[in-house]
Amino acid sequence: MALFLEFVIAGLLCIGLFAILGLVLVLMERKVSAYMQIRLGPNRVGPKGALQTLADTLKLLSKEGLTPRGADRFLFNLAPFVAMIGTMLLLAPIPFAKGFQLWDINIGVLYISAVSSLAVISILLAGWASNNKYSLLGAMRSGAQIVSYELSAGLSIIAIVVLTGSLSISDIIASQADGWWIFKGHLPVWIAFVTFIIAVTAETNRAPFDLAEAESELTAGFHTEYSGMKFALFFLAEYINIFIVCAIGAILFFGGWMPFHIGNWEGFNRIMDYIPSSVWFFGKTFFLIFVIMWFRWTFPRLRIDQLLNLEWKYLLPISMVNVLLITLVAILGWHF
Repeated sequence: MALFLEFVIAGLLCIGLFAILGLVLVLMERKVSAYMQIRLGPNRVGPKGALQTLADTLKLLSKEGLTPRGADRFLFNLAPFVAMIGTMLLLAPIPFAKGFQLWDINIGVLYISAVSSLAVISILLAGWASNNKYSLLGAMRSGAQIVSYELSAGLSIIAIVVLTGSLSISDIIASQADGWWIFKGHLPVWIAFVTFIIAVTAETNRAPFDLAEAESELTAGFHTEYSGMKFALFFLAEYINIFIVCAIGAILFFGGWMPFHIGNWEGFNRIMDYIPSSVWFFGKTFFLIFVIMWFRWTFPRLRIDQLLNLEWKYLLPISMVNVLLITLVAILGWHF
């Protein structure tokens, strides 16, 4: 009974975190885009527009969910829930603070890589079941895009696994107690980090890689036929996925919840330890989220052939060579 209650409480906390992150990230997106374009953004509902996303949520809750004629009703309704289930599973091994982790599995990195691959299933389900040519084209594009960029993202993760010698997220964070890998891993880690950020931006269907939902070509892509809460679930899953990939980036390259420590500088390190571990984790994660949002409002959208060329002709070969470099650095002990 106690175990069952623990599961219920953990589930409710995850759902609550989803709701809060959805509201915060959508508002952040609008404010960042407004800042980039020298305008105000939401400024009517609530203080400085802070309640605008809450008003949008109420609007989506009140809208009717329609199913197109000729659609596969079961799969059409199932797809948004598959998207959310996969995203919720990814929260399990992420440590939000020191000692605050749902599941400290010893193959945490492998678990995240495997479960994140399920996202493409919900998109393909939605595109095919909608009985809409634009939805199907968007889903096929997204499938090709996610499967392609998973390779570079995976190789970037392997680079840190090689340096750490463990697949456990706790071990990866502990290995950065004397300095984050982004600083002590030399140039190969920087290459892995840049590759990782580009790859996860493409995996989450964010601009300039948002070919799956290119408005000028495919209306809304794979979720063209969705409305009401079913559309909201896809929308929410996208933003939670951004949070999760940025959290993984923060864990792998910036030490997760680990404070900024410099070697044997005991006095400096003690001062850094006064800052709560949750502040470090969320600060790093939201910094990376800002970087991904910055991409959206800086670069123009790529064509589908440019998108796939970038992965197969450039990122993948660079990532493969970089893994060899990282292995050499790890074997010879050239990192700090």
